[in-house]
Amino acid sequence: MTTTAQIDFAKVKEAAEGYRADMTRFLRAMVKAKGMSCQEEEKSRLILKEMQTLGYTKAEIDPLGNVLGYMGTGETLIAFDGHIDTVGVGNIDNWDFDPFDGYEDDVNIGGRGTSDQLGGVVSAVYGAKIAKDLDLLSDKYTILVTGTVQEEDCDGMNWLYMIEESGIRPKFVVSTEATDNGIYRGHRGRMEIRVDVGGVSCHGSAPERGDNAIYKMADILPEVRDLNDRLLDNEFLGKGTVTTSEIFFTSPSRCAVADSCSISLDRRLTEGETWQSAIKEIEELPSVMKHGAKVSLYNYKAKAWTGLEYGQECYFPTWSIPEDSPEVQAAATAHQGMYGEPRIGRWTFSTNGVAIAGRHGIPVIGVGPGLEAQAHAPNEITWKDDLVKCAAILSVIPTIYCEN
Repeated sequence: MTTTAQIDFAKVKEAAEGYRADMTRFLRAMVKAKGMSCQEEEKSRLILKEMQTLGYTKAEIDPLGNVLGYMGTGETLIAFDGHIDTVGVGNIDNWDFDPFDGYEDDVNIGGRGTSDQLGGVVSAVYGAKIAKDLDLLSDKYTILVTGTVQEEDCDGMNWLYMIEESGIRPKFVVSTEATDNGIYRGHRGRMEIRVDVGGVSCHGSAPERGDNAIYKMADILPEVRDLNDRLLDNEFLGKGTVTTSEIFFTSPSRCAVADSCSISLDRRLTEGETWQSAIKEIEELPSVMKHGAKVSLYNYKAKAWTGLEYGQECYFPTWSIPEDSPEVQAAATAHQGMYGEPRIGRWTFSTNGVAIAGRHGIPVIGVGPGLEAQAHAPNEITWKDDLVKCAAILSVIPTIYCEN
């Protein structure tokens, strides 16, 4: 049985470097497979095949479409997670290359999803393979590599399904979302809030006969904007925020007064804020009360590529774990052994950790290739060196964790 003291970190780095070409090929194939939320079938099957080719102990696709690959047969389950859906491309004129053909040079791999976050899935799949190659697996743990679906539409729902419906509950999870070459230990939560206000339509030639819902919403909007400045701040996680992200209306025609108006709010929650307090803050805005506006949480429900319908309310809890936790320290030891002292921080955006840690209290850490700033951006790239480095670190984290 290999112990931490016996890990040959130079050999681990060499093994990871030996898979550079394979990881590049695998990532480019996933970029070409496309697949936004609920359209991930080709990528799910591609990952399943890669796991089977690499000799995973067991590999399968669950009823929601998540890919689950098990390496080893030990008692403690440790998971490496990465979502396989991507956002769209936006305005194609902002791209310098085909986002779904992509490109590579000696340093970079370009294409939609390379940093957010197909590269993390690649590193996880090969990280477990390296652990097997170097006899790092022990009877103490099993590695579960997950390629999860629908994260971009509803982060964490995939793990909510695995935990609550399939009974999968790892000791801890390493998220392979981009971490800017650091180790992450938390992020703010978020909510998707809707505000609805009603009115009465009439002919536009005599607007005084009606009650214009758009004008009512115009009173509410600056109060939402100003609320953002008053929200709580936290030294580690950052400030709570709220912004208006969408606006809708109904009207009989362009020659009529609007009889309803609605907005969507993106609310980011820091330490000390709850979904109840966030809803109350909106409900107590003067114009919300004056106009009798309704404030509610969105709900998400969609049909997965497998045909299964699943969903949840659009509340995604804040979470963090201590820097001195055994999970963070295992990753830090791995990083120190191969790449020097790590930077320990947190994500700006949200991840599947909202369900794993936020709802179910399972510790999550982040070790992923690529940069957060590449997420959802045109001309998205990741770095081949990051894929190799991340795979090497992931391969030894379970051994270090279980031996300390």
